[in-house]
Amino acid sequence: MTEPAPYTSADLSLIKRIIPHRYPFLFIDKVRDIVPFESAVGIKNVTCNEPHFQGHFPNEPIMPGVTIIEAMAQTSAVVVGISLNVIDRPLGTYFMGIDACKFRRMVVPGDVLEMHVKVKRGGGKIWKFEGQAFVEGQLAAQAEFTAMMDLKG
Repeated sequence: MTEPAPYTSADLSLIKRIIPHRYPFLFIDKVRDIVPFESAVGIKNVTCNEPHFQGHFPNEPIMPGVTIIEAMAQTSAVVVGISLNVIDRPLGTYFMGIDACKFRRMVVPGDVLEMHVKVKRGGGKIWKFEGQAFVEGQLAAQAEFTAMMDLKG
């Protein structure tokens, strides 16, 4: 097995070297407290000029729940990239399932969303995670999700 990459955090530049997502579908700004094969915390600074707020909802902007789950998944994909040391290699990441998903609090512009993700099972192509998203210590969303990680080339 390859040694994990020697990072405990990832800024936006490193995130882009690990996952293929780009604006407007990149929903994490940084990842900290990375423990390979175990966990990490993703950070999303929610701003009013994000495209989904034009329609969700113009007079009461609320971050869509699916984008919160996607932010947790992107944080998890960074954990996988660091764990498998696949920086600068094309890593396809595909949802296979989302379970036990609950939304507890609205996320609005000005919030700082923290996604706490933990690996439940991983190491090969199929990884399972549990995630919780917080704003100012309040639980905003939670889910378990499974993804296939496909190293291209």
